Amino acid sequence: MTRCSWCGTDPLYVRYHDEERGVPLHDDRRLFEMLILEGAQAGLSWITILRKRPAYRKAFDRFDAKKIARYGSAKKRALLADAGIVRNRLKIDAAVTNARAFLEVTREFGSFDAYIWQFVGGRPIVNNRKGLAKIPASTPESDAMSRDLKKRGFKFVGSTICYAFMQATGMVDDHAKECFRRDDG
Repeated sequence: MTRCSWCGTDPLYVRYHDEERGVPLHDDRRLFEMLILEGAQAGLSWITILRKRPAYRKAFDRFDAKKIARYGSAKKRALLADAGIVRNRLKIDAAVTNARAFLEVTREFGSFDAYIWQFVGGRPIVNNRKGLAKIPASTPESDAMSRDLKKRGFKFVGSTICYAFMQATGMVDDHAKECFRRDDG
């Protein structure tokens, strides 16, 4: 079975590649989780975040945005002391801010799914790139998503983070042409 070369042989990374990355995701809680995790990943490797994901799910109430939006200073201090997650004050504050913005978007659009998928016209973009070097860090779609998220108060949502989010949630299919996960429609 041929896979994208970036996932290597780490069983966790292979499972993520095979079962999650690039699969169109339409569940609001999971979309919120991926947005928070992609922001947490900034400056780190994705495998680091995958290894910490179980601890994130526990520490952040399984990514229940309503609960996270109510986190106060005591909960934030507890998160900063949790060695199972990335202990970065700005990223923790961003998760709380993003939960509040997420809930507002959900109220406005009916679901986060309806809002976020508009940036790709409701359908995955299937790219035909030759090699990892040809995969961009951002695109016009991720630029637009980043601008709009920031306008709505979200943090840690630069265009590069948004493009990684789009790849992770199946909004974009950047699997290698020879990868068994590639969807050529």
